[in-house]
Amino acid sequence: MRKGFRKAAAVILAYALAVGSMAGFAAAYEYENAAAIDKEAFDSLIASGVVADDADIEANEWASAVKEAGVLRVGGVRTAFLFSQLDETDEGIRGFDAGIFQLLARYILGDETKFELTQVDSSTRESVLQSGQVDVVLATYSITDARKEVISFAGPYYTSKQAVLVKAGNTDIDGVDSLAGKIVATQSGSTGPDILAEYAPEAVVQEFTTDLEARTAVEQGRADAYVTDFTLLLSAIVKNPDAYEIAGDVFGPEDNYGIGMPKDSDGVAFVNDFLKKIEEDGTWAQLWKISLGDRTGIDEAPEAPAVQE
Repeated sequence: MRKGFRKAAAVILAYALAVGSMAGFAAAYEYENAAAIDKEAFDSLIASGVVADDADIEANEWASAVKEAGVLRVGGVRTAFLFSQLDETDEGIRGFDAGIFQLLARYILGDETKFELTQVDSSTRESVLQSGQVDVVLATYSITDARKEVISFAGPYYTSKQAVLVKAGNTDIDGVDSLAGKIVATQSGSTGPDILAEYAPEAVVQEFTTDLEARTAVEQGRADAYVTDFTLLLSAIVKNPDAYEIAGDVFGPEDNYGIGMPKDSDGVAFVNDFLKKIEEDGTWAQLWKISLGDRTGIDEAPEAPAVQE
């Protein structure tokens, strides 16, 4: 399987995306690289998103505050190729996560362009919510009990698992079980340190602030591997098919992505209603197809995860 990634970057990825879980690492076909997003299709889909009734907004304190401000303040990223990538040619931000927050801006404000993006990393996502700097965080943000002690989550809106990234050509590591004694990078503030403590307790863990820093450590040989959420690795794999490999299968529990919100905000119920609507009207599946499916050769979208009440 790792040879497939070495040659084409994603023997496994396409199947995993198609079935909506990370269990399908036995796929038997390849694609050469992920295509650029269809900007026209993406923009058209977002511009056709549902708009909330005024009465629903007025009945919700969080949504009313966003409406009054005239802008949705989002904590997110601009460098996740498949999930939230800045296009410097037109300053558009596109991808699965970007589509969700732009649809949410349209839902509340009637205009998908009325958002402000504050860049966050795994160590700052809680703090920007706690300080009131943003209204939501939407950045492949795993729902955990520890995080729920200080913030609240709407969703989930996506599901993933963990994976091991190594430098292309690495034959010493064939999965999480071979990380003992190895220097393993992960992101501080992410679920990575806890995952490694449970599944690779004998690994020598090095924490980095950003995904790029962790991957660079692997490229430069300062770390033997990088463990993080599989979907976070997708962008790196498809953009750099000759630089990295996925070693072995995905592992760990199902990793649900949620929309981070201020602690105990009534906006959670409002955003959950929004998520249900875009799932029921087919927008979620269309966004998945444009952002992920069409770019990896997969026709059928997975089933959206059930929104938790």
